[in-house]
Amino acid sequence: MPKDNSSKNKSLRHNPLEIELKESEGRLRRAGKKNGATDDDALEDEMVIDSKTSSKILKLAKQQDDEIKAEARAEIITQKKLASGQISSKKYEFDEEDTYAGALDSDEDEEEEQDYSDYEYEEIEINPEDEALYNKYVGGINEDSDEPQQTLADKIMEKIREKEMIMAGEQPEPEEEEEEEEEEEPHGVMLPEKVIAVYVKVGELLSRYKSGKLPRAFKIIPTLRNWEDVLYVTQPESWSPQAIYEATKIFISSLDSRQCQKYVYSVLLDRFRSELESGGETGVAASKKTLNYHTYRALKKSLYKPAAFFKGFLFPLAESGTCTVREATIAASILAKVSVPVLHSGAALMRLSEYEYYSAPTSLFMKVLLDKKYALPYKVIDSVVFHFMRFKNDKKKLPILWHQCFLVFAQRYKNDITEDQRDFLMDVLKVHNHPEITPEIRRELTSGTARVVDTNMEIDG
Repeated sequence: MPKDNSSKNKSLRHNPLEIELKESEGRLRRAGKKNGATDDDALEDEMVIDSKTSSKILKLAKQQDDEIKAEARAEIITQKKLASGQISSKKYEFDEEDTYAGALDSDEDEEEEQDYSDYEYEEIEINPEDEALYNKYVGGINEDSDEPQQTLADKIMEKIREKEMIMAGEQPEPEEEEEEEEEEEPHGVMLPEKVIAVYVKVGELLSRYKSGKLPRAFKIIPTLRNWEDVLYVTQPESWSPQAIYEATKIFISSLDSRQCQKYVYSVLLDRFRSELESGGETGVAASKKTLNYHTYRALKKSLYKPAAFFKGFLFPLAESGTCTVREATIAASILAKVSVPVLHSGAALMRLSEYEYYSAPTSLFMKVLLDKKYALPYKVIDSVVFHFMRFKNDKKKLPILWHQCFLVFAQRYKNDITEDQRDFLMDVLKVHNHPEITPEIRRELTSGTARVVDTNMEIDG
């Protein structure tokens, strides 16, 4: 038979019957322990709260409800008084509990009237600083004067109205007479003393600059609204040639074309002419009239903004009337070494050809632009033709640069002129003749094919 696995020491499920019968009370069988966690419903059933705790909970709930209602009523009353301007800065004589009670029982005053004549009120002292701060933001009536004070909202709305009037083109009226009596501010931008001190020091560093990083304060100048004033403080005329080149890279890459034109005109043009007048670097003889290599590189870099280069450097140089052949030769070499967009070249060529007076530098600049062999619009070519035709009645002897420019034009654009224009140019050659260049010009003009003009095309006047 198999062995009995039951343990001898295993406890019985209940006491012997004779012992249980002798017990006078109690359960005949004890409830077994429940496995696992009890449900929430069972826990709520087992939790028993005595009456004292229940009354405290109900009392606290009622107090919280009363406080919420009192705060709501007090806020409504305060808003009404703020709207009517009845709040004064005098000492408030009330008790906090009475205020809440009055706010709660205001609807029941008609049903039950009580006598509060013998009730004693407690005075509350208000800190003057807190009172002034309250009046500053909320407003009210000042004790010294009956005029109501401006609130923060009033001040904000006043600023908004002034802004709207300025945008509409109207001048806001001053509030006080003192503002009318103030002296007029001087024209221009007044820089703070600290800013001036910083950029004067930057200018001193740039005057000794050879290589390395530039000051960070200098790099942010193109981002400033009044960058011209700040740049003037640094004294660009005293910068080293290396600093000129580094500064040109920063300004040409950071500013737009119109702003770059101001920089090129005020810095590069003056530096270009001053170096050629003084002989470039210190220690170089003035007779050489050389341009510093770094200044030359700076001018080449400025040509990456063609409009700024032409309007800020080339045109003022040609229109000055004092441009020497040496200056024109160096400027023309810069123009020849850098590729210029066709539209900018055409516009520059057209403006140079329309000058009423003639100068040798003008012919040199035109020669360089014509020698780029761009496919120019007919309007630009016609303007150049009229430029040469104006000299038909001029008996003055012209320099060799004029004849060289004429030859380059005939070589490059002999097939883009009309038959009538060719005849007029041949007449000009009869007046202004050069023994070596004029035969070449005549040969180029006669070998070209005339441009066909559509006679049916309408020309807008």
